[in-house]
Amino acid sequence: MNLIDLFSIDTQFLVSMLVIVSIILGVVNSKVNSLTVGVLNRWSRWLCVSVGLAFLVDKMEWANRPFWALAVIFFLFWLLLETLYTWLAISAMSQSSISLFPRFRNNKSGEEWPAQRKLIQLRDWLRENGFRKLQALVADIGNGIDIRSSIYQDNSGKVRAQVLFIPQPNGLISYSLSFTSETADRERLITDNMHTPYGGFYPDNWNVIRRPWTRSAASLFNIHQKRIQSFDLEEYEVDPVDDLNQQQGVLERKNIEEGFLFPPHLREENGKITWEGRYRVWKEVWLLNYFGIVSRS
Repeated sequence: MNLIDLFSIDTQFLVSMLVIVSIILGVVNSKVNSLTVGVLNRWSRWLCVSVGLAFLVDKMEWANRPFWALAVIFFLFWLLLETLYTWLAISAMSQSSISLFPRFRNNKSGEEWPAQRKLIQLRDWLRENGFRKLQALVADIGNGIDIRSSIYQDNSGKVRAQVLFIPQPNGLISYSLSFTSETADRERLITDNMHTPYGGFYPDNWNVIRRPWTRSAASLFNIHQKRIQSFDLEEYEVDPVDDLNQQQGVLERKNIEEGFLFPPHLREENGKITWEGRYRVWKEVWLLNYFGIVSRS
């Protein structure tokens, strides 16, 4: 067996393994909400398409290019294809009736906390660490989609925890956790593990740290405690639903001022998100999907 035959066998084995791994990760990703699995699934799919198509074209002798060059070409082709898809999805969202900064109301339906093991463990952790429930909230973001949220507060009254539940296409519920405190100087300190793209701007008095990979509530809370330990904090007195809706209003105004959103009177013709805003969302989608990181706003 010569070197060329050995390389061909190794390439076939590599392509086969990539296809198998991609299929397995795709199935697992459809059944669990895991940032790690999601990132690995996207990379395996990208590599599978790149190497698989390169192997097919090389085997069929459809192009007079070396295998590695074909793999690079298809790698870049997939990048272009998915960039186009992501851009079209963002444009469709901009033109849709989905609210980017929805207003919350008290949830009186009784459907509050999903019966998922990780979420039940999170609720138990909040209770065990001195957080008491203040309110259960719900917001209609449009297209018949509701997102729910539960607000907790610690014994000192200086730290609030918000758990946000977001329905996923696979029927499961994705969630994020955020801890918020306010200083005597009216600075808002926020530590969260949101792994959905934002791309917008934050008010000048907001100090936000996002840690999508930190899924442990204890680890995220430790990060927040280290951030607030040198500040003189104010106790929360405002009602959670009023505070949250006020935040949403502030965010919307800030993003209009910064050119991320069109003013309301221009949205019917142009959509909600400006071209600069769409680029920022596209960039954050890519960073989250393939690296699990967020850009600074």
